[in-house]
Amino acid sequence: MNPDELSLNAMTINPKSIDLRQHEERVRSDSLSSTGSYGKFVLRQRVAQLMTCMEDVSSDEDLHEELSRSIDQAFLICGRKMVPKTLDFRLHLVTWNVATASPPRDVRSLLQLDIPGSDIDMYIIGLQEVNSKVLNFLSDLAFDDPWSIYLMDILAPHGYVKLSSIRLQGLLLLTFVKHQHIPFVQDIRTNYIRTGLFGYWGNKGGVTVRMSVYGHMVCFMNCHLPAHMENTNQRLDDFERMLDTQQFDDDNTGNILDHDLVFCFGDLNFRITDFGIHFIREAINSNKYNLLWEKDQLNIAKKKEQFLQGFLEGPLKFKPTYKFDQNSDVYDTRWKKSLFGLNSKKRKPAWTDRILWKLKDVSGSDPGETTGSDFEEFLKVSLDKYTSHMSYGISDHKPVTGTFTLQLKPLILTPSVTLKPEGEWNADHDSLISYSVAKDFPSSTWDWIGLYRVGFRHTNDYVTYAWVKDDEISFSEDCNQVYMNADDIPLDGGEFLLCYHCHNLQCLAGISQPFQIRPGRNLGLKEEENRESPFKTESPMGPDF
Repeated sequence: MNPDELSLNAMTINPKSIDLRQHEERVRSDSLSSTGSYGKFVLRQRVAQLMTCMEDVSSDEDLHEELSRSIDQAFLICGRKMVPKTLDFRLHLVTWNVATASPPRDVRSLLQLDIPGSDIDMYIIGLQEVNSKVLNFLSDLAFDDPWSIYLMDILAPHGYVKLSSIRLQGLLLLTFVKHQHIPFVQDIRTNYIRTGLFGYWGNKGGVTVRMSVYGHMVCFMNCHLPAHMENTNQRLDDFERMLDTQQFDDDNTGNILDHDLVFCFGDLNFRITDFGIHFIREAINSNKYNLLWEKDQLNIAKKKEQFLQGFLEGPLKFKPTYKFDQNSDVYDTRWKKSLFGLNSKKRKPAWTDRILWKLKDVSGSDPGETTGSDFEEFLKVSLDKYTSHMSYGISDHKPVTGTFTLQLKPLILTPSVTLKPEGEWNADHDSLISYSVAKDFPSSTWDWIGLYRVGFRHTNDYVTYAWVKDDEISFSEDCNQVYMNADDIPLDGGEFLLCYHCHNLQCLAGISQPFQIRPGRNLGLKEEENRESPFKTESPMGPDF
């Protein structure tokens, strides 16, 4: 949409309701007020002078050592005063091959919503074999797919908002986060890669989302690799290709493995070799899963394949998750007809559904242990629980979940944007929004401020919006103001929020406190018009179009 066309809305503003000011050249620079005190300003000057003098320091080694000790002491003092607090960020991953089935009646146990005090901060939900028939797929492109709607209905009442989704035929990857973390989850990007039919078909492949979580770059990849016992090499080739070739438009974290933390999960389709079906089932029935671990194809590959070095996984202390009779916890009992009418073999049980993770520059470590990297003082990962859920029977796969605690030191301590409504809001007059941005904030002409009802379910759930540039009426170093047209404000009123959407970071960079919008005086008239014109509908073109 052309911003110049949208700016025509500014001509409709009511001059009686808002005092328009002359635009002046925008200047964003440091000032004494931004440093907090005159002392800091003087200190910055002296550091700048020191950097200038460094060019003239003689080759006297004693002088160099004395200067180095003084600088080290300064860093120690700053470190003691400025060490950020550690944040425990709880992450719950779900992988499930749903075999084209519709959502089940209840997934509370799958999401740990039935566990008091589970305190999950973010859900990453990866599904495979979501119904992708032509009519279903086209419908899902235009509207939210049934799984997204279902999960939003469940998670929104608990304070979670859907941040992103990425779909590739039957692959679906969803991200939900608690409301209070939204401004600190930034730089959200998605991507996908096809590997079916030599890269031309999306029945197999991977969908990926990456984001900055409190300043730490985290990437999640949901995969569906080739099936069948004999295709181990193809699985490994496709897996390596996805890690190497999925790219993001970023100089520092363009590749998946460039991120601080990577999770790879999904229906990886690795099987158990050598052992026959009877031995495998007997080991399972005796709860002696460890007898099968050394013949698991993924465990074998992790010891041999260079690209898998550093990837960790929790211990497989749960039943193999494939293949089950539908609506049961009984392993495959049906003899199926093959292409030429011959009976095919029963599938051997296998751990096809897996969750792996890797910290940057991490070498091998015992599964399930808390692990770190060269920057482990800033980011650690511990696996709290890795398990399957046998009670879900809509598919021949059982879902697998991994619950993690990311112990991190936030690199972002305050929201990038602060904003608030000015004065009393209702649909009888235009309204003002004040906002300020952090230094070096990557603002854009495509940034907008959305009006959301409290309890909104996803980032596109805005009621209306204002472009921060086109609808701007004043700006300064400390505060900017935009207006929202009275015609766009809901007549029925209620409790609302303002959210600042940053185009360059693809996130909601700031959220206001809840506030009340009072019903407009023309509410009764509007309701009467709606009754007289029952077929009249509005289809506003939001900023995402």
